[in-house]
Amino acid sequence: MEINRVFIAGNLTRDPELRMIAGGTAVCDLGLASNRRYRKQGSEQMQEETCFVTVTVWGRQAENCNQYLSKGKQVVVEGRLKFDQWADKESGKNRSKLTVVADRVHFMPRSSEGGSTQGGYSTTGEQ
Repeated sequence: MEINRVFIAGNLTRDPELRMIAGGTAVCDLGLASNRRYRKQGSEQMQEETCFVTVTVWGRQAENCNQYLSKGKQVVVEGRLKFDQWADKESGKNRSKLTVVADRVHFMPRSSEGGSTQGGYSTTGEQ
């Protein structure tokens, strides 16, 4: 059995970048920072590490992300991992990148915007 499913929550590191591809399909790239807090073994002090992820959103959902999201906004992304490989045109070196292709992006309100971080507006790939 193969499972490729990702759930990741974090803050946008930049404003969404929308582009249109052949046929008029919208594609939006999001930069996401997800923090993990943990206690190092034998220490009382909390540590934090940040994972930076590129998220690709397609179709109407991409347009919604571009319209309603901005740098610093909190989101929860549900999707799948995608591994891309290419040859760098300048150096000729092989490059690779792991990205998340979003099925759903949930917009999370900040606590200062009222409400809790448990809910929020959800966009889906459905039109």
